[in-house]
Amino acid sequence: MPGRASGPGTPDRRLARAIQRVTATALGPYQTAVVRIGFAAAWLFFLLRELPHRRELYGPDGPWSWEMGRQLIANNRSFTVLMWSDSAIWFEIVYAVAMLSSVLLLIGWRTRTVSVLFMVGVLSLQNRSIFMGDGGDNVIHLVAIYLVLTRCGQVWSLDARRARRTAQAASGRSRDLVGPTLWIVLGCGLVAATLLGDRTGETWMLVLLWLLWVAQGLWWVACRYAPGEPRVLLDVLANLTHNAALAVIMAEVCLIYATAGWYKIQGSRWQDGTALYYPLRLDYFTPWPFLSDLLAGSGVIVMLLTYGTVIVQVAFPFTLFNRRVKNVLLVAMMLEHAGIALLLGLPFFSLAMIAADAVFLPTVFLLWLGGRVRRGRERLRPVARRPVPGQRRTAEEHAPRTLVG
Repeated sequence: MPGRASGPGTPDRRLARAIQRVTATALGPYQTAVVRIGFAAAWLFFLLRELPHRRELYGPDGPWSWEMGRQLIANNRSFTVLMWSDSAIWFEIVYAVAMLSSVLLLIGWRTRTVSVLFMVGVLSLQNRSIFMGDGGDNVIHLVAIYLVLTRCGQVWSLDARRARRTAQAASGRSRDLVGPTLWIVLGCGLVAATLLGDRTGETWMLVLLWLLWVAQGLWWVACRYAPGEPRVLLDVLANLTHNAALAVIMAEVCLIYATAGWYKIQGSRWQDGTALYYPLRLDYFTPWPFLSDLLAGSGVIVMLLTYGTVIVQVAFPFTLFNRRVKNVLLVAMMLEHAGIALLLGLPFFSLAMIAADAVFLPTVFLLWLGGRVRRGRERLRPVARRPVPGQRRTAEEHAPRTLVG
């Protein structure tokens, strides 16, 4: 019996196209860039705001002493380089590196390396004093790990600009001395950490850092001396890892809202509206007392905000396959977090959640936003340095539509 010909719409063809897309493309480049920028900015602003109080929060002057932190880490096996020494100088170095890595990740300079330093800074400070945070620190904690596995510097970064300049070079090949130098310096740091670091709860992290260091070296060798099949294989592995990490970030956001919404449904405080009313009456959560009193004095507004929050959080994971409804709820959730930042005085929690929500923003909107920012930047440049219109097509014009957009 003759077999049926496989048409363009058959399951086999669709599966082949899906596999081709996942292995050949890093999906959601603009979404991951926004997540990178948002979380780097949230952590940087938090560190800057707490700069005068850094020693009380995470350093030697805090109520959670170094010895107490050591005992806790011995039990939960978490990672923090602040346990290597109780010196105030060492703490200042770690805090400064955490801020510097946030700035570099924000602008997208050497994102593969800087994302690892960013993760180390986040884990080191947060695991040092686990009771310091407002909920947004947990999201930053997780996404800092996921960003290491993504190719978050493909667009809107200094790395992307450097890649374009390298591609436009006459030889097509530039001598990059910064990358190998940075790799060697960090390798020496890993050797010192392996030989001299405290073994309390950090063995798993050192293994991960060594694997990332070796992978980065193999990538550089393949790009420079074996641009054929080895480079293609590494690109496929990098795309698969990126897409898997992107899917995990999306699943994490859905899980956060689903669990939050369903727990709210079960609680009597959210059923009678007091879960919102009480925070509006607490001095600690009222940076604008007049506005809080105005909202708390209206039972209708409290009811609408209470039930609207629950409905949006429960419904969002079920709307991902309906683009229009998903975008409407996405705007509602971002406005909700903006309201939390304004009314309850939790700006960093709200910024972290808005950055996490950005993974679902449509690609078309992000391209429009990037174009607006680019045109605004062009107006600020001197006339002599402005490029001629139509001289160069940007990568945004060739951006494929993705599942998240």
